[in-house]
Amino acid sequence: MKKKHPITVLQGDGIGPEIMDAVLHLLQTAGASLEIEKNFIEKGEIKKATWDSIRRTKVILKSPITTPQGGGFKSLNVTLRTTLGLFANIRPCVSYHPFIKTKHPNMDVVIVRENEEDLYAGIEYRQSGDVCTALKLISRPASERIIRYAFEYARRVERKKVTCFTKDNILKLSDGLFHKVFSEIAKEYPDIESEHWIVDIGMAKLAATPEVFDVIVLPNLYGDILSDIAGQIAGSIGLVGTANVGLKGALFEAIHGSAPDIAGKGLANPSGLLLASVLMLVHIHQTEAATRIHNAWLKTIEDGIHTKDIYCEGMSQKKVGTQDFTDAVASRLGKHPVQLKTVDYAGHQNAIIPSHIGSTLISSKKELVGVDITLQSYDPIEKIVLHCKAAETPSLKLEKIFNRGTVVWPEEASEIQCVDQYRCRFFGNKVVKGETIASLMHRFATGGCDVVKLDNLYTFDGNRGFSH
Repeated sequence: MKKKHPITVLQGDGIGPEIMDAVLHLLQTAGASLEIEKNFIEKGEIKKATWDSIRRTKVILKSPITTPQGGGFKSLNVTLRTTLGLFANIRPCVSYHPFIKTKHPNMDVVIVRENEEDLYAGIEYRQSGDVCTALKLISRPASERIIRYAFEYARRVERKKVTCFTKDNILKLSDGLFHKVFSEIAKEYPDIESEHWIVDIGMAKLAATPEVFDVIVLPNLYGDILSDIAGQIAGSIGLVGTANVGLKGALFEAIHGSAPDIAGKGLANPSGLLLASVLMLVHIHQTEAATRIHNAWLKTIEDGIHTKDIYCEGMSQKKVGTQDFTDAVASRLGKHPVQLKTVDYAGHQNAIIPSHIGSTLISSKKELVGVDITLQSYDPIEKIVLHCKAAETPSLKLEKIFNRGTVVWPEEASEIQCVDQYRCRFFGNKVVKGETIASLMHRFATGGCDVVKLDNLYTFDGNRGFSH
């Protein structure tokens, strides 16, 4: 008998338990060889026993989980991805024309999303009465890893093109880095076409003509937004499963939420989680079961057996609930679709498993040349300037003052409605020492100013490492 592969099952809440039960039934019926460890997450907390199971099995099948409201809870999805180093999020978005309504019958796009940083690092602050801030983190190692993964994935599953989306016309340093790394790595894959789009027009292009895209790689926030859009225009967000993979583990889930309004009513569509489980089976090398389940699901869709969320008069043949849909798929195991494209995962054993994807060490000459001091103040700009001038040192002089990124001194900016945070830039006439920054801070503190933030300003090989 084939050895069973251990997996950790997270039941979730809302519709989570019922769609998970449906999927586990289909996995068993299809002959998947699994040793299932069921776990629960309660009140937004992952217990030690659950973490032990996750680290033991290294494979998670998760149904939707609601993160409790309030500032004391971090997204459980983000926590799982970052804690386990699941750096790549893979979301296939496919249309099933003419059986599921869509304006894009030829859509077949895979979105590869960086999964650990960007604004999803969740580093946020409220440091004044008026302003909340969030840090957008884009690093070279993470960018190299996800972009190289996208090209490797495209090569393994015989995709022809990889497209990068960023907003580097505005975010010239952070998104600029992601784009720069994409251009560097694309040269290593001459067999795969590459292109770059500014994310807003790129999303508009995908919404209008998704068939011109193949694999899309992009930073975390854009990827989250784009994959939901792509899933919906393909036919329904409820049909999209996703894989989150890293070097030491993987998590598979539907991309939709827990839908508490229909929980327990037997109406939920288990398709997203089911297709996620297919990706899981490919990941653990049970490709025969993956192929059987996916083709049976396609045959069910083709036969017009549809749950309420995708049912359409004139296209669908029968409206069913969760259990009847599950039974319909089970009864078609071993069958293949006639009009929709049959799948075969026999050659895809390593399609979504990352190899050791390293990063290039970039050495550069780093020099401290100034500092941005952020103050909270309701004083008029003239008084803020006096405070800053009083804090100057012989080697650090006030150059500019910003409010929400706009210069309000020395340029006159009477049209701007200022908030209570002022970023005051001090520049040196040569390389600055750390003790000079400390002296400046001491002068502010003794001057009664409310300093809420400090950012050192550096050059790298003579190039500015800061905006403005």
